[in-house]
Amino acid sequence: MRIALAFGVCLIAVAAAAAPRAKDAVKPDTTQVASVQNTRDNFRARMNENVVTIMAGSASGTDLAIVQDLADVLDDGNALRVLPMVGKGPEQNIKDVMFLRNVDMGITQANILKHYAKTGELGSNFIDQVAYIAKLFNEEMHILVRADVNDIQELKGKPVNFGAEGSGTEITGHLIFAALGVEAQEVHLSDADAIQKLKSGEIAASIIVTGKPAPSLANIKDARGLKFLGVPYAKELEDSYYPATLTHDDYPELIPAGGRVDTVSVCAILVSFNWTSDSPRYDKIGKFVNRFFSNFDAFRKAPRHPKWREVNFAATLEGWHRSPLAQSWIDRAKSPIDSASRNHFDAFMAQASGPRETPISDAERADLFRAFVEWSKGHNQN
Repeated sequence: MRIALAFGVCLIAVAAAAAPRAKDAVKPDTTQVASVQNTRDNFRARMNENVVTIMAGSASGTDLAIVQDLADVLDDGNALRVLPMVGKGPEQNIKDVMFLRNVDMGITQANILKHYAKTGELGSNFIDQVAYIAKLFNEEMHILVRADVNDIQELKGKPVNFGAEGSGTEITGHLIFAALGVEAQEVHLSDADAIQKLKSGEIAASIIVTGKPAPSLANIKDARGLKFLGVPYAKELEDSYYPATLTHDDYPELIPAGGRVDTVSVCAILVSFNWTSDSPRYDKIGKFVNRFFSNFDAFRKAPRHPKWREVNFAATLEGWHRSPLAQSWIDRAKSPIDSASRNHFDAFMAQASGPRETPISDAERADLFRAFVEWSKGHNQN
């Protein structure tokens, strides 16, 4: 008994004596910990310095596909990463760019910029706080109706879906309907719910403003009894909208072969906050602009969205400030054009375009200018 007790006391003493030494043996190396932390901090800083975020529209719109194309083409390892963000549409995107943390850019619409400049609800200096990176593509107004509706004036007093409250579709729908003198009974539904209620006759029409082909419309199952309604290009719309056309190729289930529906469109714009040159956000947008404009031709090739073929990033948006970063790149890329060259270009335009019922679009001008460059080479050699 005494031997066992003595042996137990010895074990306790040995354990007590060994404990501090064991603790000392696993004591972390402060130098190594600091090195690991510095590596993490440096890596985190590099990632955040080279990431730009772009707020797109909803998951069902064209904008998200366009921003995903930007990410696919422009991502360059740790040098630049484009991070698409799913938003609520062009109206909310303006607010997100102006006020939401970590949103560098967003896609909105020219008429909504004009709307906020007119109302002043985002500040009296709203125009000076927004900078556009580039004009993008046109987004068409789609009005889906039942087969017995043949004129937009027939929608007066009828229930019409204007999309989510505060959405770009709602604002554009209000502006166009007001310009055309159509006062409808407004409802707010998702695209899917609106299509179901249109089929059942509970509503008379549903509006969607997005680049064609709109996924929610192109993928309608059983489109029998539905069609697109034309929108007249009235004089009241000329300042803010462009004439546009929907065809069978865009929506084979809703437009018969060889058919077309005339409508109107509004230009989508890539915008940022108008950061000062001493801001880190200014430098990040500069990295994006340089890579975007330098690699622009890649967006015109498959498998990129067909809307890229409409884009002329050098086109101007009258009355608004272009980002100094974008303007600087364009200025550097321009070759000097003397008066003789201008006369040659005017002659080429007159010959190539001829008389037209509608104005030449920005995309057409860009294509004509490329052709003019080739024409000029041959002209100068003669």
